[in-house]
Amino acid sequence: MSVDTAAIETVNQEFYTAIEGGDLDKMTEIWAEDTADDQVSCVHPGWALLTGRSEVLRSWALIMANTTYIQFVLTDVNTTVLGDVAVLTCVENILTAGDEGEASFAAGKVVASNVYLRTSQGWRLWMHHGSPVLQGDDDEEEDGELEP
Repeated sequence: MSVDTAAIETVNQEFYTAIEGGDLDKMTEIWAEDTADDQVSCVHPGWALLTGRSEVLRSWALIMANTTYIQFVLTDVNTTVLGDVAVLTCVENILTAGDEGEASFAAGKVVASNVYLRTSQGWRLWMHHGSPVLQGDDDEEEDGELEP
């Protein structure tokens, strides 16, 4: 594993740890600054595209304020470094408080793409895109058939 790959995967883990801990200060540190020519962007599962650092950070503040419990187990992590840009893809296996409060839990999967930029402060998140993975019935998966 290259030094860059290790640094990117460390920042990526800090990103998810910030979400789990509701740490908006850490989240603010992780996201890159907008430039004169371009802005950071984020797509939460089921949301429209958010652009601009302030809009993206506001979305995370709302999510953190309204999430009583969330835990991420990342699998299938793949990191590609192309100069000063890196793309990390992973599966977010999510456990969160269910509709019944702290006594219940809900689980889900999201496929995420996180784009990082090398900055003078280190690797910073430029784009996060999460897409939900629809969970089918166990019988359908075992038969190898997928519903359209």
